[in-house]
Amino acid sequence: MVSQASLIYITEQIIFIILAVIFFFGLYFVSSYIIKYLKRNRHNRLLNATEYLPKEETQTLKQVFYLIIITLCFVDILYSLVFWASDDFYRHFIFYDTLVSLIGCLAIKKDTLTEKIIIIFLIPLSSLLHSTFDDPAILLVILLAVHFIGLAYVIKVYYGKFIHYTESNGLGISILLLFGLVFVSFIFTSFAEGKNLLDSLVMVSNAFTSNGYAVLGDTPLGKLNSIFLVWGGYILSGVGTATLATALVSRHFNKRFEELEELIKNNSTNNNNGATNNAESSDDLKKEE
Repeated sequence: MVSQASLIYITEQIIFIILAVIFFFGLYFVSSYIIKYLKRNRHNRLLNATEYLPKEETQTLKQVFYLIIITLCFVDILYSLVFWASDDFYRHFIFYDTLVSLIGCLAIKKDTLTEKIIIIFLIPLSSLLHSTFDDPAILLVILLAVHFIGLAYVIKVYYGKFIHYTESNGLGISILLLFGLVFVSFIFTSFAEGKNLLDSLVMVSNAFTSNGYAVLGDTPLGKLNSIFLVWGGYILSGVGTATLATALVSRHFNKRFEELEELIKNNSTNNNNGATNNAESSDDLKKEE
């Protein structure tokens, strides 16, 4: 017979699960509304990336976006496996896991029963409820396994999107080499230097963009700002280089076109003069006859 204490504990866990589900789906619906609003206003100049960046660069950035989502899901699985029993780790991991799960839910269509089940699997109950379990081992392992299935499905979806977008736009996959270099360095730095995910990303970002190998910022917001500035500057510097190269190439070919036009005009003039001379010669011959 189940004791009263056990019933109270089970009831509390059910309430916590319901609250976690409500919280997550609340975030999901708010995020869905924001995305729909942005899509409706995608032709607005302020929200149109092609107003700031060349078309080729926006295509590359979209490739990078797909790869980033794949990496976020992979890192989520990796760190959950390594630190699954650490309460201190999960106190810092809740935000990251919730964000990745939210992105995954927004990316997946809800047309089939399988996709609807995956949405449920993506709810980060293992993170949100980790501190509420007295003996979390069995239940936590089950929740983690279910969550991993959802994350693996998101990886599959985004990899398919990456391949389709790359092939349909005739793009190369050399971006995989660059991204792979940053990703391996990111994971290696995290374990080798004993840094958390955010510190590791800041260190790799600064080292990769030649701004020094150091952690900039003392707070999470300061570090996120550092990452934004580093990669934002890196992208904009690429835009400047591409714009300059385009201007130089355009000027070179414009000059060549002007030379060709001048040559064509000269040839046309010479041909006209030759035709006139031939006509005059013919008239002279007729007169002599």
